[in-house]
Amino acid sequence: MGQDYDDRAAEETRPADKLRGGAKAAADQPDDAERELWQGGFSPRAMIGTWIGTALLTIAALAVAAVFLRDGTWWLVLLGAIVLIWAVQIGRLVYRRLNIHYRLTNQRFFHEHGILRRVTDRIEVIDMDDITFEQGVIERMAGVGNIRIASSDATDPEIWLRGIDDVRRVAGLIDDARRKERMRRGLHIEAI
Repeated sequence: MGQDYDDRAAEETRPADKLRGGAKAAADQPDDAERELWQGGFSPRAMIGTWIGTALLTIAALAVAAVFLRDGTWWLVLLGAIVLIWAVQIGRLVYRRLNIHYRLTNQRFFHEHGILRRVTDRIEVIDMDDITFEQGVIERMAGVGNIRIASSDATDPEIWLRGIDDVRRVAGLIDDARRKERMRRGLHIEAI
């Protein structure tokens, strides 16, 4: 009877012991292979508000010019200004598309920027403290937005990911990766 009782007591473990054992087992296992979860960059849809504003400005300028301008020289100046404004907006889009790239793995987040000189910053997913996203009215209609990552990383304590497609899903992916990595390493999320 005493032996039977001791066996049952040994088999019954407290929940805290199970958690400690699970964390120890996860720590004893070799690290999971790093796998890519998402990659992206600046979305052209993030500039929809800019395109609408530029189009309205162009229409207004042409309407005012049609009423007040009679000289052909001023029309050329106006058309040159309109072409310049559109060229600047297209240049901004091209620059943003070529300049910034992001990549998320289950263990790290990579932020690459630069066109001629590429700089790559890495943040351990476990070092991320808070993930938030924001969208304006037009951005919500377009399905894009900005993500803010606050981290304990010394070089990049705060990173803004601007113009991200499907921002809600991507912010969720980053937050899920952060939570899973903390659980895998046996760290309590609120303790950090």
